[in-house]
Amino acid sequence: MTDPLHTELLRLAEEAARRAGDLLRDGRPADLVVAATKSSPIDVVTEMDLAAEKLITSLIAERRPDDGLLGEEGAASAGSSGVRWVIDPLDGTVNYLYGLPTWSVSIAAEQDGETVVGVVAIPLRGETYHAVRGGGAWVTGAGGHERALSCRPAAPLDQALVSTGFNYVTEVRTHQADVAQRLIPLLRDIRRGGSAAVDLCDVAAGRLDGYYERGLHPWDLAAGDLIAREAGALTGGRPGERPGRDLAIAAAPGVFEPLQRLLEDLGAWHD
Repeated sequence: MTDPLHTELLRLAEEAARRAGDLLRDGRPADLVVAATKSSPIDVVTEMDLAAEKLITSLIAERRPDDGLLGEEGAASAGSSGVRWVIDPLDGTVNYLYGLPTWSVSIAAEQDGETVVGVVAIPLRGETYHAVRGGGAWVTGAGGHERALSCRPAAPLDQALVSTGFNYVTEVRTHQADVAQRLIPLLRDIRRGGSAAVDLCDVAAGRLDGYYERGLHPWDLAAGDLIAREAGALTGGRPGERPGRDLAIAAAPGVFEPLQRLLEDLGAWHD
């Protein structure tokens, strides 16, 4: 039986993601410009990132004022309830800036440090992915139809379609490109979508055999990692570690272990 608190958190996350997704889809100005930069001049923030985070955090604060918050665009509070929200209001900002469809709203709820709810809305696909810990992973598509998610059956690594992403710091992305160059001949192919949350959901939905990336933050990972795991994928970082800044991997069982070993051998986690 689902914990009533988790159900409450899921419903709030779904509402916040839907509202933010509607704002981002319908409110995108024709003359959208960069509002700020972060780690480098090409790591951008738009006014819509900021507006979406404000919408999400305001809604959560109104409904659950004692919860903590951690948002990509600066929201940070400890809270006193044992629940913390981890928010990426617009994952795939560069895609959004250029009018590409692969961007998302990612909202996770942690209870006592463990992710218990994850929601990723992908408005231009008409899809919202969600999971509650122990309850499986689901996607709601156009028309409100909901279906359970399951990752792909294991494939030999040389037949695996794997996605990745690149950091915005030049030295890091140069190393990542070198790793990808050495990895490509050993896989079916590599994809680069531009949104970690979408890639993780695509692993959950069986559209990818695996995904890896270096340099992710908690808000990039929290919701999508839970969704992938609840769909039967394995997730982790370097051997014996959880996914984090050094390395994040999600893949179908049977693909995860050889992919993780190969990435370790290639030094994917450092310069």
